[in-house]
Amino acid sequence: MNTIESQSPLLGLSQRIPPSNQQAEQALLGALLANNKAYERVSEFLTAEHFVDPIHGRIYAAAARRIEAGQLADGVTLKAEFEHSGVLDEVGGTTYLAQLLGAMVGIINAGEYGRAIYDAWLRRQLIDIGETVVNNAFGAGTELDGQGQIEIAEQELFNLAERGASNGGFVTFEHALTDAIQNAERAFHRAGGVSGLSTGLRDLDKKTGGLHPSDLVILAGRPGMGKTALATKIAFGAARAIQAEGRAIDPNVVPRGSVAIFSLEMSAEQLATRLLAEEARISGDRIRRGDIGQKDFDRFVQVSREIGSLPLHIDDSAAITLSAMRTRCRRLARTKGLSLVVVDYLQLMRPAAGSRPENRVLEISQITQGLKAIAKELAVPVLALSQLSRAVESREDKRPLLSDLRESGSIEQDADVVMFVYRDEYYLQQRAPKQLGFENEDKFHGAVEKWQRDMEHVHNRAELLIEKNRHGATGKIDLYFEGEYTRFADLDLHHDGD
Repeated sequence: MNTIESQSPLLGLSQRIPPSNQQAEQALLGALLANNKAYERVSEFLTAEHFVDPIHGRIYAAAARRIEAGQLADGVTLKAEFEHSGVLDEVGGTTYLAQLLGAMVGIINAGEYGRAIYDAWLRRQLIDIGETVVNNAFGAGTELDGQGQIEIAEQELFNLAERGASNGGFVTFEHALTDAIQNAERAFHRAGGVSGLSTGLRDLDKKTGGLHPSDLVILAGRPGMGKTALATKIAFGAARAIQAEGRAIDPNVVPRGSVAIFSLEMSAEQLATRLLAEEARISGDRIRRGDIGQKDFDRFVQVSREIGSLPLHIDDSAAITLSAMRTRCRRLARTKGLSLVVVDYLQLMRPAAGSRPENRVLEISQITQGLKAIAKELAVPVLALSQLSRAVESREDKRPLLSDLRESGSIEQDADVVMFVYRDEYYLQQRAPKQLGFENEDKFHGAVEKWQRDMEHVHNRAELLIEKNRHGATGKIDLYFEGEYTRFADLDLHHDGD
């Protein structure tokens, strides 16, 4: 009979010595004490916590503190600092500083020594995360299920990558200018002067130049305004632009790029039905009730074949966490390419697994910061829908303001673009005159006629209010809206010959 020996799940790992490079630590500190200019080669990415020997970390921190204060850090000045503290007692006292100077090879190698120290620290952190993952998987004091543990592990790895990132720094002005010229060239060659990703809406593209990499775009509105319909229109327009651009290069090559839609409110099937209804011009309500004829159904099937190849991917996981979303976006970017992320909507998201914000405002703040981080990390625009507070309903003019963004001012702060969708028709319908409110028949009919004229003026019209635009102008864009198909389109008020 097979038996399982009782042993630590990490017995094999615990017998290994964690990676370290004491020699590099001594050589770097010696170079630093010999010539403080060595600090410039490592100061951007190396801190005291990266040293495996805590005494080396204390010496580095003391030297860094003096150098950054414009003071000299060498064997003499640090000897005075450590002489009575007892910090260096276990390594022989302050004479250890002279030994470090003897270990110095030259400041030209200081950067390499610093990177070796940093790399050893990074691998020690990976081992710690790995041990935690294994222990949690064995059930060591965690209430999280397997999926929750995966999300926490992913978040820990992301945090480590963010903390330890050493690939930032200055970009030459010449390099930045080259990027700016390339963006301008794209706008020059593309129809409509769009430098970013097209939204499929002419006037919005004109106003913003399209959707730009690394931007967090917030689309907000009260329930019933058509936020989801407008977001799917933009996602659909972007997917078509990606496909058209790919086919212009080579009709036989699948375009490298796609649109990811995280639909937290609607299922993937409901979202697909809405897209089909918009394109086929068949009422989504009639589709759901089966109230369509053979001609409508044939049109439905034809349109599904036409748009089925669009690079659109829908994730309808409810209450998805920020870490899970980040992982799925990374995977899609790696396998299919990623050009746009749409989130419907951010108040339904959860912060990273394992984090416990003190209140809802802080939670929303973490989510918007996380979405902005995804946009920057993957260099794609992120379009996130947001609810508005009820304060709108108490005003005479119900057009939204930035202060109406629900639950957190960080939404406005973190966003590069904030847009509101507003329809006068929605509110005017609720104010239809009722006979009981009038003294006589004539006044009632007069009110009805005025209401009808007002309805004709706003019928099938919507406003997109750009209230914040970090890169350009704000203002109002008029859009066409067909309520029957929940469909947004460009609004043309003048036609040739009319």
